[in-house]
Amino acid sequence: MNKLIRFIPLVLFILLAIVLYRGLSLNPEKLPSALIGKPVPAFTLTQLKNENRILSAEQLTGDVVLINVWATWCPSCRYEHPYLLDLAKSDRIKLYGLNYKDERELAVKWLNDLGDPYEFSIFDDLGRLGLDLGVYAAPETFVVDHHGIIRKRFAGPIDANVWQKEFEPIIKQIEAEKAKGQ
Repeated sequence: MNKLIRFIPLVLFILLAIVLYRGLSLNPEKLPSALIGKPVPAFTLTQLKNENRILSAEQLTGDVVLINVWATWCPSCRYEHPYLLDLAKSDRIKLYGLNYKDERELAVKWLNDLGDPYEFSIFDDLGRLGLDLGVYAAPETFVVDHHGIIRKRFAGPIDANVWQKEFEPIIKQIEAEKAKGQ
C-alpha cells in the first residue's frame, strides 16, 4: 500500500499535464457562442460621438451587419483598423462599432486620428452589451443578418486572409438568402 501512495503525485502530475496540453491545443478564435442563431440582445446605449443619440438593436436590422468590438487599449484593434477602413468602402455590409470598456474622449480621438470606418459606434463603457454578447476581449466581430440574427462570432483581428476564410462564405450565404426573400 505504501508503494502505491508514492505514485499518487506522479499520476496527478500526468493528469494535469494532459489537461494543460489539451488546453494549449485549442484555438481561441473558435470560441463557441450561445447566441448564434439568436437575435442581437436588446440594448439602449449612446452613440460614441454623440452621447445624446440613443441606439438600440432595432438599428441593426435590414442589411448584412458586422458589429466590431474594439477599444483604444487593444493593440490588436489597431492592427485590424486599416483593414476595417477598407471594408467600410464596400456596399455589401454595414460596419458598426462597439466601443468596449473604454473612455469616450480617447475613443473619439482614436477615430479622428486613425479614421472612422463605422456607420456609428455604440459606446459600451460598462461592458453591459459586451457581456450580453459573450465578449471575451477585443477585437471580436459578429455577423448579423438582415433579420437581426447573429450568424457568426469571430474572436481576433480581421485581415484579408481572415476575411476570405471566415467572413466571405457566411456573407455570401446571407446575401443569397436575402435575394430569395428568406
